[in-house]
Amino acid sequence: MDNNALVAKDGSAAIRFRYARSRLAGAQKSNASTPAYLRFVNRKAGGLLAAAGYALRLTPTQVTLLSSASSFAGIAVLILHRSTALTGIVVSLLLLLGYALDSADGQLARVRGGGSKAGEWLDHVADIAKISALHSAVAIAVLRYFELDSLLYLAVPVIFLVANVTQFFGMMLRDKLTAPVPSQAGPAGSSSLLVAFLLQPLDHGSLALAFLVLGAHTLFLWCYGFLALCTVLFAARSLTKAYRRLLQGESGGSRTAAAPAPASPALAAAPLGAPSLAPAPRQP
Repeated sequence: MDNNALVAKDGSAAIRFRYARSRLAGAQKSNASTPAYLRFVNRKAGGLLAAAGYALRLTPTQVTLLSSASSFAGIAVLILHRSTALTGIVVSLLLLLGYALDSADGQLARVRGGGSKAGEWLDHVADIAKISALHSAVAIAVLRYFELDSLLYLAVPVIFLVANVTQFFGMMLRDKLTAPVPSQAGPAGSSSLLVAFLLQPLDHGSLALAFLVLGAHTLFLWCYGFLALCTVLFAARSLTKAYRRLLQGESGGSRTAAAPAPASPALAAAPLGAPSLAPAPRQP
């Protein structure tokens, strides 16, 4: 532990806040293939909340629970109150706060020297619980408070939910079953502004912001439906790529098994894309 860390550990809240901000300044994730809101707003807000959490001596798990509490409060408001403009604003703010805190828990873990498997597990479980509950709440609110000419509108949140959950677990299993590729070290994808804004409809921040127009029921349905369509298309594309990647890994593993053992240990490394049951390391 360096001298600054020792001073911060027993220092005042202000000292701990400044120490956390300095640690996070050089420890941010890559901007490659990152939606605009997450890149320019949420990570920065999460960094401030992480520094505040460190100053208050909170743990990453406590921040994860605060994120869940904020998100579920917004979901409760969505279900229990009529779908007016004011309700939409409150729901949006609570969801955005929960989203920022969801970024803060990982950043706080980095300030404290790294997270735990239990904390990562809790973060994933909380994420899927929040997104499942949110789409279910949209279906309930639309049924209770919207004037519908057809119940088929309720299929949209169901489809959105299925796409989100399938994407979530599909990508987690892909990472678990696929070995890291040494020659592709570093983040993949582009960090251009164009890519950031093209990916924006897939970001949770866009879904949270859509509730700002909740009071205009038709406009909200169009916005929510557009985000659902983008999510379905992206999920289909990414899941197809993941399946092909796993197939390539299997064929590569089969070829390696049939080949004679190399004489040099340096040549005995697993082939690119070879499957592995060990999960890929994940930065909190």
